[in-house]
Amino acid sequence: MPACELCETRRPRRHCPGVRGEICAVCCGAEREVTVNCPLDCEYLRDARKHERLPDLDAAQIPNRDVRVTEGFLQEHEPLLVAVAHALTEAALATPGAIDFDLREALESLVRTYRTLESGLVYESLPANPPAAGIHRHVQQSVEETRRRLRERYGMSMVRDAGVLGVLVFLQRLEIRHNNGRKRGRAFLDFLRGNFAQQPAAGGPLIIR
Repeated sequence: MPACELCETRRPRRHCPGVRGEICAVCCGAEREVTVNCPLDCEYLRDARKHERLPDLDAAQIPNRDVRVTEGFLQEHEPLLVAVAHALTEAALATPGAIDFDLREALESLVRTYRTLESGLVYESLPANPPAAGIHRHVQQSVEETRRRLRERYGMSMVRDAGVLGVLVFLQRLEIRHNNGRKRGRAFLDFLRGNFAQQPAAGGPLIIR
């Protein structure tokens, strides 16, 4: 009688694309995004997302609480948010093996970088983790490309570091909210993919004051 590829004990009940073999339902639930790199389009992962209970968020542990991100700020900076979130999504999906904790590191380093830029210093805080560093660079290059295009279009700088910082802090808080805590979890990346994977319209406004 065939046995589960993971526990080698129970009878397999489903095909797991993460291990490319048959596994039991117990192992699917216990090892999903823990020891198994689950493809985002796995039907069992998609179903689990619908019932997933995310960890409770402790307000005291939210970083950068001194940066106020109000509803008004998000409305005013919506095109910038969409552009930065798209760049973050694009970079993560293009980075083999990237997980939510890589995105967390990239956002932390980006926030530190734009904090210093806002204060007038030029300092790039790159993560030691290569996937996070690659995501950091891609997002920063996207911001600078947007800055350049708008300067050419309007003859003046319209991308303020304070606006970029606020958007990054908002995305950082979204990551904390959607991270399911699993070692190889990609719930936040899944959220980004569902909301920001599409390229922003090239002809529309890209940045707000």
